[in-house]
Amino acid sequence: MDVPSTALFTDHYELTMLQAALKAGTADRRSVFEAFTRRLPEGRRYGVVAGTGRVLDAVENFRFDAAVLDFLRERRIVNEETLEWLASYRFGGDIWGYPEGEVYFPGSPVLRVEGSFAECVLLETVILSILNHDSAIAAAASRMASAAGDRPLIEMGARRTHELAAVAASRAAYVGGFTSTSDLAAGFRYGIPTVGTSAHAFTLLHDRERDAFQAQVDSLGRNTTLLVDTYDVTEAVRVAVEVAGPELGAVRIDSGDLLLVAHRVRQQLDELGAERTRIIVTSDLDEYAIASLAAAPVDAYGVGTQLVTGSGHPTCSMVYKLVARAESADPKAPLVPVAKKSSGGKTSVGGRKWAARRLDRDGTAEAEVIGTGPVPAELADRQLLVELVKGGEVVAREALDVVRDRHVAARANLPLSATQLSRGEAVIPTEYVPVSA
Repeated sequence: MDVPSTALFTDHYELTMLQAALKAGTADRRSVFEAFTRRLPEGRRYGVVAGTGRVLDAVENFRFDAAVLDFLRERRIVNEETLEWLASYRFGGDIWGYPEGEVYFPGSPVLRVEGSFAECVLLETVILSILNHDSAIAAAASRMASAAGDRPLIEMGARRTHELAAVAASRAAYVGGFTSTSDLAAGFRYGIPTVGTSAHAFTLLHDRERDAFQAQVDSLGRNTTLLVDTYDVTEAVRVAVEVAGPELGAVRIDSGDLLLVAHRVRQQLDELGAERTRIIVTSDLDEYAIASLAAAPVDAYGVGTQLVTGSGHPTCSMVYKLVARAESADPKAPLVPVAKKSSGGKTSVGGRKWAARRLDRDGTAEAEVIGTGPVPAELADRQLLVELVKGGEVVAREALDVVRDRHVAARANLPLSATQLSRGEAVIPTEYVPVSA
């Protein structure tokens, strides 16, 4: 799951820009880059910051070892002077960002990277790769968690995406509110609880469904979860309780009209004396399907494809832009705001930014306030960016459960309409205070 170096998780032009900047004498200019999105995916009311912990790992492992340098040399991607510079590359700047699990809105400076132009520009692609993927998954997970209420969610999407993306998706889903994963690699790497019992193949392996159930109960105990929709659900539930007794842990339904079938199965379980046997449903669920089952006697949901693909929005469209740079390589040279101004909807706001969330009198968020000058006194204790890396050293690693709890609190601090699944704009507006140098 680990790679020797993250240095090649980048685009070709990052290195050619570096080479040109080294030749021009501008590579050492103090610079500020920010990661943000100009808009939320259509219909989304808020975004979720996820992947920050993975970004910190990637920055630490961004090293140009001998094998990487040989590759760059053989392909003639950059010249020898640039290769010599890359050989000793270590990010030595500062990184500030929204704490992982926090929510964000259009324009929010989710991550701010400060250092020389050369050391910051190289990190663009890997930072965006992680933030765009993980934040998209976490946002989908958050919507599903809102729809599920107190019912637990199981991440089951490993077979629907790249094997390494599956591990990252499981982590992001946990941040967004899922309680467990089927992916053992995610459990191994991040400590996420793992679950799983059997698939239809196990039932089909046996001559009779009863034999499959008996084998599973004999091996895993009466508290196991039996899959009851291989053949006839009603007969399977009857046999499952007969084999395991009323102590049967759960039954899983993976097909059919889940709302109707769940009600029928619940009634049947109760009539058979298995009142405590839980019902778990799977089968291409998304937040809308989960919401439609709110009134059903369902105890947990398993979600795969729609989760790991961001439920229709597999990226957050975050960008990484230079927003300020010094006029020279002199460490004391002042920063000058810079921004792209061309037409076409891709403009940005220059300047090194702070961000704060203004609350109403009830303590509910009412605006995302962003500025480049002094922070207004009334917002001083509502600032969002925290220091993540100082002088190249990571200073803010956190346990994943801390991040998960933070998201629950951040979502609860939003207006109630944030949890609505109907299409709409960002649940709070982004406001810019007058921009200053």
